[in-house]
Amino acid sequence: MKIQKIAVIGHPIGHTMSPFIQKRLFALSGIPMEYSVIDVPELPKQLELLRQLDGFNVTVPHKIEMIPYLDWLDEKAKAFGSVNTVKVEKGKLLGYTTDGEGCSMALEQCREDFSGKILLLGNGGAARAIAFEIALQNPDFQIVLACREQSLPKGEKLSSQVQAYSRSLPGRESSGGSGQVHSCSYRQIEEGNEEYDLLINATSVGMFPNIGQSPVSEAVISRCKAVFDAVYNPGETELLKISKRLSKKVIGGMDMLVYQAAAAHRIWYGTSFSKADMAALCEDARQELKRVFP
Repeated sequence: MKIQKIAVIGHPIGHTMSPFIQKRLFALSGIPMEYSVIDVPELPKQLELLRQLDGFNVTVPHKIEMIPYLDWLDEKAKAFGSVNTVKVEKGKLLGYTTDGEGCSMALEQCREDFSGKILLLGNGGAARAIAFEIALQNPDFQIVLACREQSLPKGEKLSSQVQAYSRSLPGRESSGGSGQVHSCSYRQIEEGNEEYDLLINATSVGMFPNIGQSPVSEAVISRCKAVFDAVYNPGETELLKISKRLSKKVIGGMDMLVYQAAAAHRIWYGTSFSKADMAALCEDARQELKRVFP
């Protein structure tokens, strides 16, 4: 097999752990590759370069913005409205999403799932993928989607789309399930007294280099049984530090990054990996992060 040219694109992109993870996955599969990091401030200016690759990963802020430039979109990515994996075939860009699956697998490793009442922070590409994945997996989902005051119209639109998607799924056309999602502002969350089984942070708040910030206060965290932060750098975000101090179950974002990356290999080459290899890679990636960002 010829050397595969794969990349990760985003802006800014200096914090990425994707090269370490992807090189390990390619080594496990025995597929020769060159993996590059491409900072893309403006997508249209880089499309010709991207078409020369064999595939690429998409991260902030291009997961939604990428869609209009694709030549084909997977049904799941189309429904979710978010793309994080692109396969290139004869110069054509084919879009997929693996974020929701990555989140689900990361939670599963810690004996958590999408049942119960979930407080989901954000309404960007990652939040979209996770919200739709929750609705896909659990007909009786309960999601409270929190966003900034100025983003409430966007949050309300996402809530409606997730609700409609759930009702459109096979077996739910007539019953519709009892799943519910509604959006609200962070202020409403802070002023309320609702309790949640799981808090998921799908925003970039607290991500390197802007560490030391938490998307919600200690008061909100105190009303959550478990906390998952999709931010993986730093390994222990301010949100997770506060959650630990409150004796909450905490789950970092590195496992999600590893599992969504592995799912991309299934799309690119039909590759699967053993549980043992995945567990080892998750731990090694956490240690590598500590080495690079002590």
